[in-house]
Amino acid sequence: MSDAPLARLEVSEGIATITLDNPKANCYSYAMMREIDDCVLRARMDASAHVIVLTGAGEKFFCAGADINMLGTMDPTEKYYFCLHANETLQRLEQTPKLVICAINGHCVGGGLEVALACDLRVSRAGNFKIGLPEVKLGVLPGTGGTQRLIRQLGRARALELMVTGELLTPASAHAEGLLSAVFEADDAAGFQALVREHVAQFVPPAGASLAVGMIKRAVQTGAELPLAEALSLERELQQRLFMSADAKEGIAANREKRAPVFKGA
Repeated sequence: MSDAPLARLEVSEGIATITLDNPKANCYSYAMMREIDDCVLRARMDASAHVIVLTGAGEKFFCAGADINMLGTMDPTEKYYFCLHANETLQRLEQTPKLVICAINGHCVGGGLEVALACDLRVSRAGNFKIGLPEVKLGVLPGTGGTQRLIRQLGRARALELMVTGELLTPASAHAEGLLSAVFEADDAAGFQALVREHVAQFVPPAGASLAVGMIKRAVQTGAELPLAEALSLERELQQRLFMSADAKEGIAANREKRAPVFKGA
């Protein structure tokens, strides 16, 4: 049995990249989800990491969901705790005050799309691969947040239609429906990852005010679930924290001096 990591973290130029690596389809097991969880926590605590990118290894798959062979060996209680831990891991992505971008490099179906939906933004390589939640074809539902996150992304009627039919989208159609924020033309996986890094650089110092980006994420993620008065209170508190930051001082000074700001993420 290989000792190679199923999920690996690399931090470079302010970008923490978490790569799912379980050939052939990057399906996740309990072991992989624990490694993803560890990568998320390490990226969260790394002060040099300003943005997190989640992607898959290889040319064909981002992630084809949970490992069906593993599920076949589990009893119902074990399956429940597996799903619970997966949900907790994906909530860590949502609660981490750093922007998380999913870079979809190939088929993204079932639990793979559920992982992607827990990211703040999704970009994709152009191609004819599939994106969707076809769990109904197995007689089950999307059980790692899909039923809840897809309705928040696409609206109740369209999300319900996609899930009860098991319809699969292409990157182009997923982009048209608002599931993806961008689709990049690339000759190979390396070219795609280079375009992703170029895209992500806008959120990373010195060009991007990553602390403000993180606070905006917190305001949106938490505030969307609160009554308006409480959400506005949260917004004010986060804004006050930003007013005290070096980046806010730099941004305001640069605007007054009519120059480009140089942010530090602090």
